[in-house]
Amino acid sequence: MLDPFPPPRWLQDLVTPWADSLQLYSLPYHMHEVIFAFVFYQTIHSYISPRLSRALFPRYYTQLPRRTQLNWDIHVVSLVQSILVNGVAFYVIFADGERKDMTLHERIHGYTGALGLMQALATGYFLYDVIVCTVHVNLFGPGMLLHGVSAFCVYILGFRPFLNFYGPTFILYELSSPFLNIHWFLDKINMTGSTLQWYNGMLLIGVFFSCRLVWGTWQSVIVYKDMWLGWNHSRSMSSSPFLEGVPTNAPVFEVRDGALCTNEDCLQANAEIAKFANHFIDKGLPYWLPLTYIAANLALNFLNWYWLSQMIDAVLKRFREPAAKVKVSPKTTEPSERDLVLDAAEKLKQELGYIETGDRAEQVVSSGAQAAPGGDSLTRRKS
Repeated sequence: MLDPFPPPRWLQDLVTPWADSLQLYSLPYHMHEVIFAFVFYQTIHSYISPRLSRALFPRYYTQLPRRTQLNWDIHVVSLVQSILVNGVAFYVIFADGERKDMTLHERIHGYTGALGLMQALATGYFLYDVIVCTVHVNLFGPGMLLHGVSAFCVYILGFRPFLNFYGPTFILYELSSPFLNIHWFLDKINMTGSTLQWYNGMLLIGVFFSCRLVWGTWQSVIVYKDMWLGWNHSRSMSSSPFLEGVPTNAPVFEVRDGALCTNEDCLQANAEIAKFANHFIDKGLPYWLPLTYIAANLALNFLNWYWLSQMIDAVLKRFREPAAKVKVSPKTTEPSERDLVLDAAEKLKQELGYIETGDRAEQVVSSGAQAAPGGDSLTRRKS
């Protein structure tokens, strides 16, 4: 599937020399989309969110502390980004026929314009994230900055191209982010514990478990297998004394003659899969590249399972605490389903929000500021 937004020629020519020097061979074809995504998200953060929030929520947004307003704007960007990138990911998964036909080895170095677009949108967002965390490092801390830099590096390395096939696969982790952001906003507009937050909490927990734990873990095993087979293949081909001078990508990229194509776009899209094959002739897959991706993926999967354990702990805590209080008050009742869902969702918001949107930056807000509308939600819920 071709990229529906081809690059301006002058920008492509400008970017190509230094992109080639960094071995980011497909970046010149998508640099305009990286720039657009960064400008789009920064515009939402700096101009659209403050004005729209003051207009729609004047009672709440204007009374928030400055650092919480900053976090509000970041959550608006996160909400828009997660909806946009998930929509594009689903479109690419179902509409990109060339991606569907990729062989095992093509999933490692294969390329389509649509997958490059997916990569560019993610790179532009994490570029925005790195800059925000750098400017406000005193609020969000070095941990948030390190998270943003790591994510940016992982996505920009995809422009070698490398593992573009799995770009829309793993971006579906973001399916839980809209519900996480909605949960956060409901706290800030004094709807903590409401029926809307309860239903949203059920969706948040269900989607988080499905897309991050079930889908994410399963796809991680598949990509590890692909990288292992690809690395073994490139090592055996490049070290064989009988194949000296023979392109090692010859058995990797299938020859597609476009016999079933009915238009020029189809022919170009089929040829595009091996567009950057010449950069991998007689070169084995470097050790550090798959190791970098495996380390990043393992870290993210560990965090996902850790967050699940925190959600379970929050639910179990609701059963343990009433038993201890029953001696004091005979009216103590068993925790309701609403309480369990809201506590688990709140725990997930605290843990996941710290990594993705720096929610713990608000911990230094004075107690007087927390008493204002949109203050500490956990305190209000316990009360």
